Amino acid sequence: MGATGNISGILDKDKQDLINTIGQGPDISYRHLTIPSLDNCQALIVYVKGLANTTELEDSIIAPLTTPAPALAQDAQQNQSDKVSALMKYGLSIADVTPSKLWADICDHIVSGDSVLFMDQSDTALILANRGWKQRSISEPTTEVESRGPKDCFLEDIMSNMGLIRRRIRDYNLRFEGFKIGDRSKTDVVIAYIEDLVSESLLNEVRTRLGRIKTDGISNSSAVEEYIQDSPFSIFPQTEHTERPDRGAAALLEGRIVILVDNAPFQIIVPATFWSFIQVPGDYYARYIIGTFWRWIRLFAIFLTISSSSAYVLLTSFHQEMLPTSLALKVAAGRMGVPFPAAMEAFVMEIIFEIMTEAGLRMPKALGQTVSIIGTLVIGQGAVMAGLVGPALVIAVAIGAIASFAIPSFSMSNSIRLLRFPLLFSSAVFGLFGYLGGVILITIYLMSLRSFGTPFYAPIGPFIREDLKDTLVRVPRWQMITRPWFARPKDKPRQAPDLKPKPDPQ
Repeated sequence: MGATGNISGILDKDKQDLINTIGQGPDISYRHLTIPSLDNCQALIVYVKGLANTTELEDSIIAPLTTPAPALAQDAQQNQSDKVSALMKYGLSIADVTPSKLWADICDHIVSGDSVLFMDQSDTALILANRGWKQRSISEPTTEVESRGPKDCFLEDIMSNMGLIRRRIRDYNLRFEGFKIGDRSKTDVVIAYIEDLVSESLLNEVRTRLGRIKTDGISNSSAVEEYIQDSPFSIFPQTEHTERPDRGAAALLEGRIVILVDNAPFQIIVPATFWSFIQVPGDYYARYIIGTFWRWIRLFAIFLTISSSSAYVLLTSFHQEMLPTSLALKVAAGRMGVPFPAAMEAFVMEIIFEIMTEAGLRMPKALGQTVSIIGTLVIGQGAVMAGLVGPALVIAVAIGAIASFAIPSFSMSNSIRLLRFPLLFSSAVFGLFGYLGGVILITIYLMSLRSFGTPFYAPIGPFIREDLKDTLVRVPRWQMITRPWFARPKDKPRQAPDLKPKPDPQ
């Protein structure tokens, strides 16, 4: 049974209560010491090895306490009953010191990485903020690689991540609001927003959804996503996630909210639209014409991903007249001797591709690419030579597979790839009409989704003319006068209207 209420002020009893609460494992240190400046007062410092900064503990806490300090001794003599105030003024060389009497508060800080100082005959403990666990250094992004732009990425440490955002937005209206989620994990979750930009309704909605999460533990940001999304049964992601601080800062400047989760290098951006998943920071680091071109390439890649296999099935099974005669004859010749219908061919090859993709991801890094390349070549060529599938189908499946990897967001890429199967089924049953009907239903479904109250398909559905400047096209920066509507920002203008560059008059 753990300790509850307030500490007693009796050092031995408080130590035993603490042992009963958090245990006495090899990672928990109970260090006794004597404070000579406080009439040799007995004290106890408790911390978790691996979470607390032991160097700072020795230099800034233990060394000042165990070294006689005339100022501390004088203050303690003048205020005999207030050891805590005397220590906070003269006895410690650490910036953040917080007094506390509550066992729940003290234990939470200990297991979070802080050190706690207990003193005999004192009913107040001092919480010493000296967290300092080992973490990886700031490195290049691994999933959002760009040829131009900053090369730093978010870390697993939430304080470092807040600092990365502060470096980019030095606005005193930038706010960080903290939550603790998980009855046992007590994971730190922080929402970042710019106070005079963010919509109050959006901010309150985020607070409400995070506040109603009641669970044992949160291990990563994807768990938070599942608890706060609008349509939990949808295959489409309704929140963005990113490991790039520049992308998070850009979202904040649009009036959106970034949700930072401790122990997670990927952070959440809300609200999100379908079009934000095909945008990358590289669009803004390149010239606007190039950025627009690559956005259209990605849209075409989405079309190829969902349509390549379906087009093969409907053209070979229902609408041969739509093919040129020479091409139709070559496709028919390639399928001679194939014992399966075109729909079954396509379905089996798509499943095999998904298996190889999953195997490549799960294999060790050195073997993953080898498995994917060799497996594709051997299985594809072998299946054609054995007469199990036609060569045209292998080409169609390969085109769709390659196109799926051109979609910037991996979560959206997975959703798009999954859509191939219902479209393949409808094309196999109803031909071109089944394919078009499937595409129409998918579009209607996308238009029905919401992300924190924002239409998922905006600004196409509903149509918002002024927001098209950064959707299908990327206009020059000097034309992006207003912030996007879908974030509902308080301050719509973002820059002056007359920034078009022009030569000085002669």
